[in-house]
Amino acid sequence: MKTIYETTVKNFGSDVAAFAQKGFLITFGHKTLSTLKDFCYFVEVVPLEENIEPGDILKIDDQKYEILRIGSIVSDNLSTLGHITIFFTEEGECLPGSIRVKGNKFPVIKKGSIIKIQRNS
Repeated sequence: MKTIYETTVKNFGSDVAAFAQKGFLITFGHKTLSTLKDFCYFVEVVPLEENIEPGDILKIDDQKYEILRIGSIVSDNLSTLGHITIFFTEEGECLPGSIRVKGNKFPVIKKGSIIKIQRNS
């Protein structure tokens, strides 16, 4: 598998569990709106090597999820802001800055967790 994106979780807000209960998470690399900071995972901003595509694999530590759908601005947002919204439910719309992945088991994420996107090549 070829890694097209890899970052590390540097910290997270005090209320990330609120969004986890709804089946999604948000990452940011830079300062975010004060209304969102308690709900986000903060990551290092690193560029994507290639744009994300359906069928790529999201890997959070040793937890794997197939990427099903990708919003129109995901690759740009992730590369420049470290920002993405990941929905762990297959049903529902795919917003411009979000991806939907297969598998409803929400990942365990901690400070130091590694987030990767990989492609079979």
